[in-house]
Amino acid sequence: MKNSNISRRRFIGTSAAAAAALTIVPVSYSFTSGAKKKKPNSKVGGVQLGCTTYSYRSMPHKVDDVIEYLLLAGINAIELRLVAEEDLGIPQIPARPRGPMSDKEKAEFAKATAAAREEQLKWRLSLPMERYEDMRMKFNKAGITVNIAKLTPSSWSDEEIDYAYNAAKALGSIGITDEYSEMAIQRLGKFAEKHKSLAMYHTHQQPAEPGFSFDTIFKYSPANYLNLDAGHYFGATGLHPNEIIIKYHDKMRSIHIKDKTGPNSTPPGANMPFGKGETPIADILLLLKKEKWPINVDVEMEYEIPKDSDAAKEVAKCIEYMRNILE
Repeated sequence: MKNSNISRRRFIGTSAAAAAALTIVPVSYSFTSGAKKKKPNSKVGGVQLGCTTYSYRSMPHKVDDVIEYLLLAGINAIELRLVAEEDLGIPQIPARPRGPMSDKEKAEFAKATAAAREEQLKWRLSLPMERYEDMRMKFNKAGITVNIAKLTPSSWSDEEIDYAYNAAKALGSIGITDEYSEMAIQRLGKFAEKHKSLAMYHTHQQPAEPGFSFDTIFKYSPANYLNLDAGHYFGATGLHPNEIIIKYHDKMRSIHIKDKTGPNSTPPGANMPFGKGETPIADILLLLKKEKWPINVDVEMEYEIPKDSDAAKEVAKCIEYMRNILE
């Protein structure tokens, strides 16, 4: 870790300065209709900062809304979540009723869910890819690149997985991310190879489980890549994420970043505002800056939002925190 850690004095100075940036929201961006907006640029010190649009799940979630949130933060590269399909009008799966259900209610809910999934399949297979190309143009016009499409297709039919990769291509993405699972890592890579794309897997607490190995991801396909969640990794294991980044940097194109407490802290593994947790964010960013690896750093904002704020403002604070470290 000699090449990846910064000195204690430099880390304290960097962290203190970066913490001050948490109160700053860029003034060049505005939600005001018709206001002149600068093209966003969140590549700092050679490191491409961005976010996953899951960060905005608590707010209105149409693509036009998301673009405004991204401009507020000055973000020019993203991981686009299921908001893409929602924006295009995919039939919705019925929400599970709260509380206990009778056997009859369970059967009715299962029937309704199966019918909705069949409608989703028909919708996906009939959707013209021009709809995604138009979406790409909308993002690009605002100065934003859809770097990755997160469509979570590992449990879908083969035809739907082909649809997902065609959609990712139409959006201009390098590939698809899905949640890590044995089924996903065994299934998606072959489709990624077919479409000359990538299949990237987002990890949670699995690295803390006995016998877990990242190497398993890569044995099924050369198109299988790791989408390391550095915050989840640290929060679950207490280990420095740079060890994994250094080892697998050539099989990574994106890192999810969040600040968390460690597994032995009180409370353990808790999501915190940037600068308030224990994830070595500065170490991670400065390693990427030094090595110039083509790995994007995407905010996945999961901490509790203050009552006087919202997700868009908090993501902007996270980006400013990281800018301060890298500049």
